[in-house]
Amino acid sequence: MDVALINGLVMTDDGLKPGLAVRLSGDRIVAVGPAAEVAVNAQPRDLAGGLLLPGFIDIQVNGGGGALFNDAPTAQTIAAIGQAHRRFGTTGFLPTLISDELTAVEAAIAGTRAAIAGGVPGVLGVHIEGPFLNPKRKGIHELSKLRRIDEAAFELLTSLETGRTLVTLAPETTNPEMIGRLVAADVVVSAGHTNASYATVRAALDRGLSGFTHLFNAMAPLSSREPGVVGAALDDAASWCSIIVDGRHVDPVVLRIALRCKSHDRFILVTDAMPSVGSDSISFVLQGKTIAVRDGVCVDEHGTLAGSDLDMASAVRNAGALLGLSLAEASRMASRNPAEFLGLGDVMGRIAPGYRGDLVLLNQDLHVLDTWIGGVDAAMAGLGDGLPDRAAHG
Repeated sequence: MDVALINGLVMTDDGLKPGLAVRLSGDRIVAVGPAAEVAVNAQPRDLAGGLLLPGFIDIQVNGGGGALFNDAPTAQTIAAIGQAHRRFGTTGFLPTLISDELTAVEAAIAGTRAAIAGGVPGVLGVHIEGPFLNPKRKGIHELSKLRRIDEAAFELLTSLETGRTLVTLAPETTNPEMIGRLVAADVVVSAGHTNASYATVRAALDRGLSGFTHLFNAMAPLSSREPGVVGAALDDAASWCSIIVDGRHVDPVVLRIALRCKSHDRFILVTDAMPSVGSDSISFVLQGKTIAVRDGVCVDEHGTLAGSDLDMASAVRNAGALLGLSLAEASRMASRNPAEFLGLGDVMGRIAPGYRGDLVLLNQDLHVLDTWIGGVDAAMAGLGDGLPDRAAHG
């Protein structure tokens, strides 16, 4: 039987609107409109004045719930990570493998393929972050794992054959032709951990590079005589910039300046989350390094940032509190923008007829009360009565 979500504020393309009902049939939204019309002959679900937003899409998730994708790049790990992040409103995600051997990349792609085939809720594909990075901007990535793209790597990166593949690379470690080949093979290519010049990035953009991974972090900065990677990112109107809004990876002032340089519909909220999210653990091991959660950030013994302890609901709240964005703007950066970046904007990221029933219900404080993935809410998925994020993550 169809379900009608009633008595909530619904995030439309024009912002939050009262008096609307959302009708779900199977895995799709089939109608949005006045309850008296939309809810006829449907099972009602009273949202009790909550805020109904498109489900959050996180394109950079290293781990969660105590699980790390690099440790065991399997469908089971992906399911555990997805379940941990769902309580924070994430209804679509890319499990992310940081720089590793090509055998690990192969395993990650196989695990993602199996997760999609097995119907793991929320998994949209895979993000391969490295190992095709610049050693000078490696951050926490293991130096011994870094390499250049060769034909074997190209064949591997284009082998998923289902879902979406996002590859973060340093443009200076390859050439525009290779980037063009990846894009032609339906891989989404993003620049990250890069020391490239503006000219090098511009050449990559001209061949289809379309994104910048965690803008400002691990990339050549903007300077007076060399715009660098940041300059290229902010100068190019069409490309997408993911940002980690935790107040620690990038100073909020810097992000506010960036938001004045480029259309807001080209920014994407990401977490770069590690196993601590959705877990009571305050430390974990990453490729032999002990990583600790200190004052809300993940760092190694030298203080090097190692992903984040951020969840998407917190990112949305921070976008308002730290960047001064409206809820409508933050919602778009958490849902519609990443969907469009991945080429899924015609089926995900909006509350509109024909779109997937991926939704998140928030209270007035923007904490998660419930989620739907493909029309199935948390209780129906066997995850209890809703998913209150405050009980799961500080």
